[in-house]
Amino acid sequence: PGEQVEAFVARGGETEVRVYQGDVEHFVSAQSEGIGIRVIRDGRTGFAYAGTLEESAIADVLAEARDNVQFGTVDEWAALAEPDGVAVTEQELWNERLADYPTDDKIDLAKQLEKLASGADPRVRVDDANYADAYGESAVASTTGIRMSGRENGCYVSVSTLADEGEGDDAETQTGFGFSVGRSPEEFDLDRAAGDAVDRATRLLGATQPPSKRLTVVLDPFVTAQFLGVVSSTLNGEAVVKGRSLFRDRIGEEVASPLVTLVDDPTNPLAYTATDVDGEGLAARRNVLIDGGVLRQFVHNSYSARRAGTVSTGNATRGGFAGTPGVGCLALSLVPGTRSQEELIADVDDGLLVQQMQGLHSGVNPISGDFSTGAAGLLIENGTVGAPVREVTIASTLQRMLLDIVEVGGDIDWLPMRSAGMSLVIRDVTMSGS
Repeated sequence: PGEQVEAFVARGGETEVRVYQGDVEHFVSAQSEGIGIRVIRDGRTGFAYAGTLEESAIADVLAEARDNVQFGTVDEWAALAEPDGVAVTEQELWNERLADYPTDDKIDLAKQLEKLASGADPRVRVDDANYADAYGESAVASTTGIRMSGRENGCYVSVSTLADEGEGDDAETQTGFGFSVGRSPEEFDLDRAAGDAVDRATRLLGATQPPSKRLTVVLDPFVTAQFLGVVSSTLNGEAVVKGRSLFRDRIGEEVASPLVTLVDDPTNPLAYTATDVDGEGLAARRNVLIDGGVLRQFVHNSYSARRAGTVSTGNATRGGFAGTPGVGCLALSLVPGTRSQEELIADVDDGLLVQQMQGLHSGVNPISGDFSTGAAGLLIENGTVGAPVREVTIASTLQRMLLDIVEVGGDIDWLPMRSAGMSLVIRDVTMSGS
């Protein structure tokens, strides 16, 4: 009586293969399973876990969690999630072909990718080629009535390249990368992954530091995904209730260009991080965070929702059985436009195609919105891609950049991360160079 109990059980595994010059340089095949138990009583939370599903260990974990309650700090908002009536969206998140895919074939995929990338341009050498997959199965049960389980698997290949040019003091090396994701290896596009890696490295050869000025930037899809990852931290309900978001108290206000509709949709099976349930056992769901430029909602788990006086959006995150739920976006994406990157660039008179950003998380303040990060890319002059540049800083504020978006590309790219990418055009950004 008076006690809430939640059990979270999970098992999963991963494979990592790294190939260098035709040989396997690194190979990992790992599995894990375990249980985490939360006990809440009188506003205090106790938690314990074990890396086994042996029945004898489960009783010990429960006893330890109960014992840990006495050490918890009283929190008036502490409670477990309760069923909210939202139905689970049925998805095909488990691929039996991937589950049965032979290890030797996984290694061969990495070798094929390395061969494709190394043979495309004499200036290019491959730093490493990789294959990776992961699977996970979890279930949540609680005294509040949660009874939910789910499983998913996925895989991707990636390749890192180095492009060399010049000799002696004039020698330079630029880096590139490419990848392809899928629910099974049959969905990979190895030619595209290799081509992207070669193109990204060779396009920056001969890069110089340009003079400073204000211009329009076109973010490459991978850079856009990184940018959205930063934006997502400002829409996190936990950050909002703690006063650590620049969008606090701005629900219903115009915070972005009318062209911007930002959606967190883990029910989209194309997303690499698609899922059917969140970390507390509630159904994952499509949440529109910014609609036509207007801020509509933040993402919440049950705890942050109680503090904010609202309801969970099904966005509890969980790193595994050894941790308690957090909150965050699960599969973030802008609603794409219709035009390709080439068509977007054709309309830019003076700009920069940003292919790389460095120090993005350290260079952005999610409370003030200050944005300043290192970048490299290609200048755009009169609608044409021109000279490569490096050692530049692009600066603005998150608030200004969202309002200054002038077009969203139609070249959506599903990446092995929580945000999708597409080309993004932002005007009036400061480029600091020489």
